[in-house]
Amino acid sequence: MGKERLLAFTDGVLAIVITIMVLELKAPHEATFEALSEMLPIFLSYVLSFIYIGIYWNNHHHMFQLVERVNGAMLWANLALLFTLSIIPFTTAWMDETHAATAPVALYGVTLLLPGIAYYILQIVTIRAQSDAALKTAVGRDLKGKLSPLLYVIGIALAFVTPWAAIATYILVALIWLVPDRRIERHLATNG
Repeated sequence: MGKERLLAFTDGVLAIVITIMVLELKAPHEATFEALSEMLPIFLSYVLSFIYIGIYWNNHHHMFQLVERVNGAMLWANLALLFTLSIIPFTTAWMDETHAATAPVALYGVTLLLPGIAYYILQIVTIRAQSDAALKTAVGRDLKGKLSPLLYVIGIALAFVTPWAAIATYILVALIWLVPDRRIERHLATNG
């Protein structure tokens, strides 16, 4: 199978995940700005989850710029990534419904940690499937990829102390990744 089919499937699933999240946004019943302002925390959690989906989509496409071939292990690893990302709308909605209570915020952190692990596995099996070391060289030491799981675990623990500190930690991880990862682009520019 060519990488184009895998990318198209991934794009489709992520579009559905984003659509499910936006459908959870309900308009206020009252026609006042005060009623709209009460929706702000819900909207902000949607924005954070949308950004996370976008980060994975962006990095996935960057990684696959250096992919020559796709094998079965990559297909399964990609499905695992998509599965873990598909859980985010549920935990986002639960966090919203409970006004950022401890258990939903902790579970939200788990559902942010799981795609990180799945992406790491996808990256490993993808690097192993390639005939040259271009992707491995471009990924390098992957400091952001190693720091993120640690921050998620800290955020999950913080959820049991103060949920808003946990959410701040999740935002920090998103900000770290929001700056586009230029490793692959640099590799393509110098070797491409």
